Amino acid sequence: MIVLRIAVFAAGSLLAAWTLLSAVQTVILPRASQNLLARIVFRGLRRAFALITGPRRSFDWRDRVMAYFAPVGLLVLVAVWLTLITVGFMAMEWAIEQEGWARAFHVSGSSLLTLGFASVDGTGLRILAFVEAGLGLALVAMLITYLPAIYAAFSRRETHVALLEVRAGTPPSAVTMLRRFHGIGQLDRLADLWRDWETWFADVEESHTTFPALTFFRSPQPDRHWVTAAGTVLDGASLMESSIDLPRVPEAALAIRAGFISLRRIADFFGIEYDPDPSQGDPISITRPEFDEALDTLAEAGLPIVADRDQAWLDFAGWRVNYDTVLLSLAEITMAPYAPWVADRSTPGMRPPRVRRWGRRTRASDVPEETPT
Repeated sequence: MIVLRIAVFAAGSLLAAWTLLSAVQTVILPRASQNLLARIVFRGLRRAFALITGPRRSFDWRDRVMAYFAPVGLLVLVAVWLTLITVGFMAMEWAIEQEGWARAFHVSGSSLLTLGFASVDGTGLRILAFVEAGLGLALVAMLITYLPAIYAAFSRRETHVALLEVRAGTPPSAVTMLRRFHGIGQLDRLADLWRDWETWFADVEESHTTFPALTFFRSPQPDRHWVTAAGTVLDGASLMESSIDLPRVPEAALAIRAGFISLRRIADFFGIEYDPDPSQGDPISITRPEFDEALDTLAEAGLPIVADRDQAWLDFAGWRVNYDTVLLSLAEITMAPYAPWVADRSTPGMRPPRVRRWGRRTRASDVPEETPT
């Protein structure tokens, strides 16, 4: 019987410690980490929401439902933390006093929620009650600081997404963006845009891996989305680098690199599979006729297109291959609204993105240093 009590106490303490570690990784740790509990909760909840937002539903319906996904996910994650800590301390309290599971649950719940209606006797139980009450208060304090931080990051992200509508239209399009800048004679000012979005990508990488729930927070307007905005900017920079007959600016290449590294590291958290070291000739989701049609549209608007379109296609594909898979996969799991070259090839009927097993990692920095030429 002593062995059983020791085993139950050890299991309870490990469960409580693992749950607390998950809370610290989610709320306090200022870096991305492999959080198994949070991943289980969000992936399981995503499957539940998928049953409601089936492919036969309209996008407006699915968008309204998915708007609740991230807030509900946070509430469920907190409920899971509280439940597991309660169960862990319940096991430890049962192992110490063995007054029955009902009594252990009564004491554990009263201590964690600091209700104080359960009296405890004995030094061991009192120590556990004090520790559990302290953890309950700590969780509340962490959540109080967590919500302002997550909404501040959300606000920073959405400012750039909203501004992109002015530049790239609704839904956002890289072709539309380049046409508008050319129409107002500001193609030479695109370097400022690439510089701003390089900073945006760095901020999104930091915030969406530290607070992964942010990935699923939808824009206030249903036709805006951070994934489609990212894809539009990346495609715009790739078209400028590959197909527009103007002097290259380093800001465009830096924005592309910052973008695909950011998207890859967010994909790493969700275990999305991708090739960390693609070759320039690897296939992409954009077809050559789509690319030629885009260049024809730009040429009709008066933009200078390079003479060698074959080389332009190779260069564009060489840029796009770095972010093609992760971009479409993130558009799929977040149910992004329609946008050319992004969410138009990530529909409910498509095969979901491949997810690797827990513990396997793909480093987003494992990419060639050379840029396409």
